[in-house]
Amino acid sequence: MSELDEKIGLLAQKVLGIARDSILVNMRFLDTTLSALKPVPEKGIGGVSSDGAKIYYDPVFLLMKYKEEPAFVVRMYLHILFHMIFYHSFRFDKLDGEAWNLAADMAAEAAILELDLTGSSLMRDEEARKKLAFIKEEIHSLTAEKIYRYLQNFQVSGREKAELSRLFFMDSHRRWMPSEELTISAEQWKKLSERVQADLKSFSAGKSRSESLEKSLLEAVRDRRSYEELLRKFMVMNEDMQVNDEEFDYIYYTYGLSQYGNMPLVEPLEYRDSRKVREFVIAIDTSASCRGEVVRSFLQETYGILSGEETFFRKMNVHIIQCDHEVQRDTKITSRDDLDFFLSHEKLTGFGSTDFRPVFAYVDELIRKGEFENLKGLLYFTDGYGVYPGAMPPYEVMFVFPDNGDEGPQVPPWAVKVLMERNEEYEYKTGKG
Repeated sequence: MSELDEKIGLLAQKVLGIARDSILVNMRFLDTTLSALKPVPEKGIGGVSSDGAKIYYDPVFLLMKYKEEPAFVVRMYLHILFHMIFYHSFRFDKLDGEAWNLAADMAAEAAILELDLTGSSLMRDEEARKKLAFIKEEIHSLTAEKIYRYLQNFQVSGREKAELSRLFFMDSHRRWMPSEELTISAEQWKKLSERVQADLKSFSAGKSRSESLEKSLLEAVRDRRSYEELLRKFMVMNEDMQVNDEEFDYIYYTYGLSQYGNMPLVEPLEYRDSRKVREFVIAIDTSASCRGEVVRSFLQETYGILSGEETFFRKMNVHIIQCDHEVQRDTKITSRDDLDFFLSHEKLTGFGSTDFRPVFAYVDELIRKGEFENLKGLLYFTDGYGVYPGAMPPYEVMFVFPDNGDEGPQVPPWAVKVLMERNEEYEYKTGKG
């Protein structure tokens, strides 16, 4: 290393140290997360990037940007830090990379701009704020998840995306691809995000708050599961007529055929225990506040899972109950043909006020009449605003709400809460009473 390179490296380290200290002075709740990211110089990369454990930076690039705008280094540090605590890098491989890159950058910058920290302003900020304000009018909150769906669904032109990238780009995301050698795992970053969320509440008391920061943290700490995975909670053991490959030895079978013609030494088992959905209830809130396309999306997603050969028994016993303040209709589903007919011909009825109790009382009566052999659970699709039953039922309960960008209504402590995002994963976390 030449003497000049050494001087450049030392100066870049000093600039980074000043930026880090500035962040700590203004936002002490970020101390643990700042300690989790180690700056590492990497000559010639022409920018900055992070893999969740280190911030890789080009010393020459960093000093040039610092000379142009001294606030750049603080801004870059915060931008990368927010990517990590918002969980942006750990969803990269599950979504459209180009759209997610831009959405993540915009969400990180939205949170920073709302904080309006001294010494973090850039020349482009006024224009960036105008863009964010316009988009917020459409989607109501500026989390990466919401912005991603905006970019995917609102037909944003290539020219507009390029303009947004110019305004919000700070770092390369090339190290976001999954790696088996991550020093800090996704689970560890989630715990750090939860710590930041808790510390932020006490720090923000009586101070200006960043709505985007709070909502992005809320997205980060949510447990994410596919809807199919959630339905496994409703599976029961039962025999299903198919070959049990796991307990069948093909060596003896084929040896017998080769030695004795059509006489195998062992026959395949005709039955095996299968964990498949067999009996449960789908309750649909048909009140005026929960209807239309969002209900159809829920039913189509549910149908797509139920219609899979590996999901359902050949015989099923599912009740689809429509209810507002009283039970309006009960449709029994015993086959895929029944499901097809329901989705094609059934019209929702009701649209009054919401009361969850009649459905639970009705299901209890069905159990008493012997309608179910082993009812595993009840899925209740609703906007969540209604009267909940006071007692815990003898089966699993899951309330599924449309995601409106917040935590959604509280549910009883014995129920699971699911937030449904259109064209996205289903997200859930256990409800707290």
